[in-house]
Amino acid sequence: MRNIKPVKVGDCVLDGKHIYIQSMLNVRSDDIEGSVRQAEELEKAGCEIVRAAIPDMDAVRLIPAIKDAVNIPLVADIHFDYRLAIEAAAAGVDKIRINPGNIGGMDRVKQVVDACRVRNIPIRIGVNSGSLEKEILAKYGSPTPEALVESAMTHAAMLEHFDFSDIIISIKSSDVNRMIASYRLAAESCTYPLHLGVTEAGTERMGLIKSAVGIGSLLCDGIGETIRVSLTDDPVKEIAAAKDILRSIGKRGGVKLVSCPTCGRTRIDLIKTAKLVEEAVKDMDKDITVAVMGCVVNGPGEAREADVGIAGGDGCAVIFRKDGSQRKIKEEDIVTELLAEVDKL
Repeated sequence: MRNIKPVKVGDCVLDGKHIYIQSMLNVRSDDIEGSVRQAEELEKAGCEIVRAAIPDMDAVRLIPAIKDAVNIPLVADIHFDYRLAIEAAAAGVDKIRINPGNIGGMDRVKQVVDACRVRNIPIRIGVNSGSLEKEILAKYGSPTPEALVESAMTHAAMLEHFDFSDIIISIKSSDVNRMIASYRLAAESCTYPLHLGVTEAGTERMGLIKSAVGIGSLLCDGIGETIRVSLTDDPVKEIAAAKDILRSIGKRGGVKLVSCPTCGRTRIDLIKTAKLVEEAVKDMDKDITVAVMGCVVNGPGEAREADVGIAGGDGCAVIFRKDGSQRKIKEEDIVTELLAEVDKL
C-alpha cells in the first residue's frame, strides 16, 4: 500500500481513501456566463474538482463567478505568468496548477508559494511529454518515464526549497505505455498524491479506451488519488467515463450492468434491450449487479452472481434473482419487468 501525504483541495482530501473525479472547462475563458453554466453542468454530472484555464488577468474574473455558482473546488490552470497564479490565489481559487520551471526564476516561484501558503492552497505540478526541460530531454534523448519523473521531482524540489509540501503531481503522456510507466515510477519516488490522466487522449471513442487502460491499470495497482479522463468532446462525457472506469474496478458504487455479446442462440433483441436497461440504471446509486443475457447458457449460469437479471428465450425471457427464484415474461415486457425488480432491491 502506497504511503500518501494527504493534501486538501477545498473540502476534498487526497489521501487515497476516495478517488476524486476531475474535469476542465472548455468554454472560452472570456465567456464568464458560459463557463459558469458549464461548471454547474459538470457538478450536476458528478464532477468533484473542476479546472479552468486562466490565460490572462481578465480570466481571473472567472474564479469568484464560478466559486459563487458551484460547491466543488476550483483549480486555476496557469502557464508562464507567475502573476496570474498570485492573482488566482487572491481571488479564492482552491488549487493552482503550474509548471514551476516555466514561470521564471526562484524568486517568482517563492512569490507563488507564499501566496498559496498563506491561503492553504495546494499546488499541482503538471508535467507532460511536451514540457520537458531541454537539459533533461538531452540527458535522456526522449521523453522517457525516467525523464518525466526527474522533471516532476525537480519541480517539486523548487517548492520544497521554500518549505512547501502541499503538492500534487501529474505526469501525463499521450502514449499509454509511457504514461503507466511514468506514474509507477513516480509512485516509488514520492509520497505526494498523484493526479492520473492520459493527455491528448483523443475523441470520445479512443480517448475513453486509452484512459480506461492507462488510468484503470494504475488504479488497480493502488496508484492515483484523483483522475481526469481527457476527451476532445463535451467535458460532461468525461465525468460519465470516469465514473464507469471507477465502477468497473470496484472503486465506486452504483449499478453494474453485465450483458452478453449475443450469438446464434439469441432469439430476442438483446442489443436494444441492454441499451435501454443501461440508460435506465446509469444514475442509480444502488450497489447491485444487473444482468441482461441472451439465453440460458449465459443467463442463470454465467451470470449467477448478478442480483437480478434476464435470460432470453424464443420471444420471451426469464427473470432470475440471486436467491434462485425465476419467472417467465414476454419479450415486450423485459425492460419494464426487470426495472421493477431492480426497484425492489
